[in-house]
Amino acid sequence: MYNSIFQKEWWLNAVAPNHWGAVEIKGGNEIIARLPYTIEKKYGLTMLTQPQLTQTLGPWLRQSDAKYAKQLAEQKDLMSQLIEALPKHDYFAQSFHNSITNWLPFYWKDFKQTTQYTYIIEDLSDMEKIWGEFNENIRRNIRKAQKKVKIRTDLSVEQFLDINELTFKRQGKPLPYTKMFVKRLDAACATQNARRIFFAEDAEKRIHAAIYVIWDDASAYYLMGGENPELRNSEASSLLMWEAIQFAATVTKKFDFEGSMIEPIERFFRGFGARQVPYSHVAGMSRRMKILTQGRGFLRSVFRKNGN
Repeated sequence: MYNSIFQKEWWLNAVAPNHWGAVEIKGGNEIIARLPYTIEKKYGLTMLTQPQLTQTLGPWLRQSDAKYAKQLAEQKDLMSQLIEALPKHDYFAQSFHNSITNWLPFYWKDFKQTTQYTYIIEDLSDMEKIWGEFNENIRRNIRKAQKKVKIRTDLSVEQFLDINELTFKRQGKPLPYTKMFVKRLDAACATQNARRIFFAEDAEKRIHAAIYVIWDDASAYYLMGGENPELRNSEASSLLMWEAIQFAATVTKKFDFEGSMIEPIERFFRGFGARQVPYSHVAGMSRRMKILTQGRGFLRSVFRKNGN
């Protein structure tokens, strides 16, 4: 099963320094299963979740060449061991990578599941084919933006955050993370040669929009973005996505728009012809927490906080 960038130790050290851990199952001297988590304590309760800007976490299992029925048996055994090895907690909530299609071992341990969606371009080898899959309005917007802005990749993360913050201000919201947090993550990604920031700038040196893309050997991910509300009519965001997709083809195999359950964002991502891919958000509560919170209302609020 796919060991994504979000599972890497350097990533977890950047997004959750000093408060993440992992349970591991070994076969001989080799790790064959692993489940990272972050630890948060609130109101005397211990919660195991996943960090900000981390699309998925969940279990990783070594790829098996066994017959399908044996693979399922192995998954049940390894996931059960991972669950039992987790530190004592009152709440667990994580989104599993879409390669984890079998969450039954968690169901049998009284966890609950919600299906969420991302959009993925599965094969970046043919740009002409990818362009042909775009909705006509996306192609039209890209052509429009090409007449108004140029793409730059040599500006700073501070300049990105300025544009990123404008998007949230337009919605009447603060940044959902601190700038220090993003700068620490950016430094780690830059060290690993695993990120590029794309800016759309006009002839007057005004930045219309910016997006932040990360990648590993298997996939690129759209991580963050922003646009100047006063310059949205340039349609620069569509052009930035197209530039990012073309760049991703030079470093990896897929492009993951990193999904959204927000309708306007989903509609924008869908317009690029990407395939809708489900993944599971899995959560569970201890008996003590169920009693303390009376379950349902609190569970919904935490699902919203930890979901994508």
